Amino acid sequence: MKVIAAFLLAKLGGNENPAKADLKNIFESVGAEFDEEKTDLLFSLVKDHDVTELIAAGREKMAALSSGGPAVAMVAGSGGDAPSAAAPAAETKKVEEEKEESDDGEGMMSLFD
Repeated sequence: MKVIAAFLLAKLGGNENPAKADLKNIFESVGAEFDEEKTDLLFSLVKDHDVTELIAAGREKMAALSSGGPAVAMVAGSGGDAPSAAAPAAETKKVEEEKEESDDGEGMMSLFD
């Protein structure tokens, strides 16, 4: 993930075709260890591809994944002893209400909210 982040950071910085040296400079600027094998792998996978198309394809794949929400609870709730789908939904609502009550009222989110 670090190599991908550095690659995308270079692209966002205006470098249309980042090279291994560009990524190495990014890693060195933050004192991180540079992994040449992972960098070579990334460049071999993204060559001849547009980054925006790769991101769009990844989004489609992620959208197909289940996040473990109500659909999963409904499947689990279909058995005899399993809890109903309403129970997890009620728990989620309760947690959200508690979270709202614990806000400091300034309207700002913390990094870990």
